[in-house]
Amino acid sequence: MARETRPKSKEPGRMKQLWQVFQMTRRLDKRAIWYMLAAFALPIVLGIVLGVVVGEGNGFTIALWIISGVLLGLLLFLIVLGRRAERAAYSQIEGQPGAVGAILRSSLRRGWRGSEMPVAVNAKTQDAIYRAVGRAGVVLIAEGPKGRTSRMLEDEKRKVARVLPNVPVSSLQVGPDKDSVKLHQINKRLGGLKKTLTRAEVLAVSNRLDSLSTNKLPIPKGIDPLRVRPQRMR
Repeated sequence: MARETRPKSKEPGRMKQLWQVFQMTRRLDKRAIWYMLAAFALPIVLGIVLGVVVGEGNGFTIALWIISGVLLGLLLFLIVLGRRAERAAYSQIEGQPGAVGAILRSSLRRGWRGSEMPVAVNAKTQDAIYRAVGRAGVVLIAEGPKGRTSRMLEDEKRKVARVLPNVPVSSLQVGPDKDSVKLHQINKRLGGLKKTLTRAEVLAVSNRLDSLSTNKLPIPKGIDPLRVRPQRMR
């Protein structure tokens, strides 16, 4: 008997994925559409103006400037869409336990090493401390209100300083406080820190800290911001 072959479920094409991202961004970020339209339209207008001024009536030259403006507009449109889509996705998990871990797992900049598992956690409040290692040294990221996480943060700073006394240790605060860092700002803040270590030293520091983390914390892993689903209304 011939075996029944089940049709394979096809993944959505690139254009369909782009449309889904656009629809999600437009739904969650009402201002995103205006930024994207401006990014697309301004290069086209600039191309028309330059074509008329530089082309001096030459239709071929004017057409080239307009085409260049359209291509540049499409590029800027995609760049703005990507950034606004990332921010919209992060807004869906803002304030949820494990959100910082999701950023460290899926969106950490090149040259940085981090884990979605925190190095310290308060089981009662679900406040946590995460750790990232890069050329700026060790960065401890507190997730939760500053009043509840400050003590945990200082304890982790002392632990790192005791093991790696010559490595700079800095911190970021992610939480509901007004001066806290937003999820979409984590990478920017990490990139703005002064680089003091070489790549080889980053690897050595990361391995040293990982070797000391023998106890696994019994907590769930971070949230994937690209797979998060909005909560249903009750």
